[in-house]
Amino acid sequence: MRRQLLWFKQDLRLDDHPAMQAALDSERLLPLYVFDPTWLQPGSLGQRRLGVHRARFLLESLAALDGELRQRGSALLLLKGRAEQIIPRLVEQFSLQEVLTLEEIAPEERAQVAAVRAQLGSIPLRELAGNQLFRREELPCTVEMLPAVYSQFRELIEQRLQVFQPSTAPTRLPALPESAEAYLQPLPSLSQLGLGEPLSVANSAFPFSGGEPAAQARLRDYLWLSQGVRQYKDTRNGLIGSEYSSKLSPWLANGSLSARRVVAELRRHESQYGRNDSTHCLWLEMLWRDFFRWTLVRHGSALFKAGGLKATERASMLLDQRFGEWCQGRTGMPLVDANMRELAATGFMSNRGRQVVASYLVNDLEQDWRYGAAWFEEHLLDYDPASNWGNWAYLAGVGSDPRHKRQFNALRQARQYDPDGAYVSLWLPELRSIPQHLRHTPFLLPQLQLNAMGYPRLDSIPESWKPYLPTAA
Repeated sequence: MRRQLLWFKQDLRLDDHPAMQAALDSERLLPLYVFDPTWLQPGSLGQRRLGVHRARFLLESLAALDGELRQRGSALLLLKGRAEQIIPRLVEQFSLQEVLTLEEIAPEERAQVAAVRAQLGSIPLRELAGNQLFRREELPCTVEMLPAVYSQFRELIEQRLQVFQPSTAPTRLPALPESAEAYLQPLPSLSQLGLGEPLSVANSAFPFSGGEPAAQARLRDYLWLSQGVRQYKDTRNGLIGSEYSSKLSPWLANGSLSARRVVAELRRHESQYGRNDSTHCLWLEMLWRDFFRWTLVRHGSALFKAGGLKATERASMLLDQRFGEWCQGRTGMPLVDANMRELAATGFMSNRGRQVVASYLVNDLEQDWRYGAAWFEEHLLDYDPASNWGNWAYLAGVGSDPRHKRQFNALRQARQYDPDGAYVSLWLPELRSIPQHLRHTPFLLPQLQLNAMGYPRLDSIPESWKPYLPTAA
């Protein structure tokens, strides 16, 4: 019987976990998570890989995973350091014969797996399918032949009915290696990581905890109890509250929730209650996620460069004080500022908000899109390299889509999706004292009044905004 190490990374669950399934017949199994302190240091674009909100969500997810493992006769060993140093040492110390983990798709993570494999020497490191809908062998063609445009990708995938049959979580796990219990230790706190504890924000659109049990509870609620999925098409552009969208993305991002489980449950819901435009919309969003994942697999590091996947495009490489104002929610454009302050305070932002603030940074402020993507990477609870960088490249016009930049008229978006100014009032308290019809256009107020409110003034009003200004202005 084999003695194996199960290396958890962005797969913090037991349900539908291929490496876990592969380890069930082990004699001894050591579940491991390696926390790399370099994630807390600024990267090449000035931002940390891991900010306070995502770190909180990660620690909650790890605590939940440890709890699930303990219920099944095992436990999670968490160590700080570099995986390529820690894993070979553990393999030798506990006489382990194989390392199991899930496949990575992003360049840095793939390089880390390669480094671990190199250090293991003759000990095999086996990678199993990651958290996407389709395995390589299930694709209708090779990865290199997949359509580069989402609409064509979707058409190709939908030519045949997809049936997803995720494996369930095991009820019992192999025991830990002898004497491994001595190495188990409590998870670090945010303060011990040097991050400090974030304040709880009552207005958060994502008031949920990390971990597989919370993920499964939300999936049950959204599909079966509240059945919010049946109104998803009508509510998905909302800005306030927890119910306008599925909110599954943070758990999908760190692997507390299986993408295949989501779609299997969605299909089960449709078989019982019928398919409608809203349930189909959620399926299409899951397809978008897979599209970006396979795009990253195909193009690798090119996605992270200024020219994106279109190296011939002249993407702006400008960076000035306006980027800092954008980060702080101090641009003078209320809808943009409200969204950026929600992100900073909670780690979450609506899909509509992400598109508006990204377009504003790229098109109105003409800043380097990569810095916006890096800011999202640090702060978003649901940061996922493929979706984050893929969406930013798409909006900046350097993705694989043949269209040029997707430019949003920020004031038009404000009028359409926050007509009564409720959202900007929620996150910009300095605007609550002015008349409702001016909350999206405080730049029309006298300078002295703006100064007294402590809100910045726009340098200039874009011509395209003129039709959406108050009629009395």
